[in-house]
Amino acid sequence: MKELSIFIDESGDFGEYSYHSPYYIITMVFHDQDVSVESDIIHLNNALAEIGLKNHCVHSGPLIRREEEYRNMDIKTRQAILNKMIAFVRRIDIQYKSFYIEKKHIESRVEVAGKLAKKIGNFIRENYEKFTTYDVIKVYYDNGQVEVSKILSSVFNALLQNVEFKRVMPSEYKLFQVADLFCTLELLKLKLEASEISQSEKIILGNEKNIKKNYLKVLNKKEIN
Repeated sequence: MKELSIFIDESGDFGEYSYHSPYYIITMVFHDQDVSVESDIIHLNNALAEIGLKNHCVHSGPLIRREEEYRNMDIKTRQAILNKMIAFVRRIDIQYKSFYIEKKHIESRVEVAGKLAKKIGNFIRENYEKFTTYDVIKVYYDNGQVEVSKILSSVFNALLQNVEFKRVMPSEYKLFQVADLFCTLELLKLKLEASEISQSEKIILGNEKNIKKNYLKVLNKKEIN
């Protein structure tokens, strides 16, 4: 059985446009199960355990913004976590694709869902032959937003056979945490293009040159063109 795993995360919400939430992003990470990443996951978990984070589930957005479990964590530790995730991504054989909407030009939640569904549908059609080389396609999502679940179900089931949907706990899959990282970096790329990088992002990631070299370059190499 030839199996493709697709780990999906999102950034933003379906609400009205606001300065703090200008985009809605859906990111997909693709992993061919014939290519094992088990040893790389063990290596990453060991590296995180060495800095006191055994069995840690990485949440990239809160990590950068110093929120939630990272609220009392110093900059060096947060940078170390991020760098270990980037090193992990460099090593493993995965690809990704992001789909985004700028909400400034959208009038309703229905329009957001429709435009995202169209983008995802077009992508599947363009890569249809590659998808059909797999006996089963497993889509992993945490059901975080109902609208996303509906989009994924309708588009994948309409265009592909042998699709299975798996509700995932982020802590259980490092590749889901990679999808979360890629979502964060994709948002970072959009903000960089619009000159909207925040001070908290600059503190942990560095200046524009460092962001492009150390983070976005890695992202670009994994993107399906």
